[in-house]
Amino acid sequence: MRTHVYVDGFNLYYGALKGTPHKWLDLARLMAVLLPRNEIRAIKYFTARIQPRADDPGAAERQNAYLRALAAYSPVVETVFGHFLAHPVRMPLANPPAGGPRTVEVIRTEEKGSDVNLAAHLVDDAWRDLYDAAVIVSNDSDLAEPMRMVRRLGKTTGLVTPSTRRASQQLARHAAFKKRLRPRHLAGAQLPARIPGTNISKPREW
Repeated sequence: MRTHVYVDGFNLYYGALKGTPHKWLDLARLMAVLLPRNEIRAIKYFTARIQPRADDPGAAERQNAYLRALAAYSPVVETVFGHFLAHPVRMPLANPPAGGPRTVEVIRTEEKGSDVNLAAHLVDDAWRDLYDAAVIVSNDSDLAEPMRMVRRLGKTTGLVTPSTRRASQQLARHAAFKKRLRPRHLAGAQLPARIPGTNISKPREW
């Protein structure tokens, strides 16, 4: 069965990778393990380039190394970029001190465009008859409607939940099959520490 995989990069990171040693993830190998009977024609990885932060100045460099590694090692993976915003906002304190300030200024970070890009590619590829099955790696309920549209076009949809939480009910009702990412899946699907034929290496901090 011709299969395309659509990976919500930030949902994957915050749902399954943050705080683990598994961030150097080989998406192609992971999907081969999860979907051994499927003919995986394309894996589309939707993300945004993060900005350096004062508390973690190497974050953008580590992400760039990973994106370069994917491009060099896994030709089936295509990265589709949204954009990343960081701006100061003033928010109320949950428990303001007596006689003290009631608000605090914080830096709000937002990833913009990736969910829309994923939905657009999912539906457009279905219209173009590029796949028989689409597998969505996300737990973002905003993707329920494009999944429903794809099923109306006669395509099979699958859901891979990158979270210890229960799969979104809105997504699950439009999925012909569901899988949950486990730590063993991630541990068994890591890129080489050094990508052959390149100078790209796994960051030491990872």
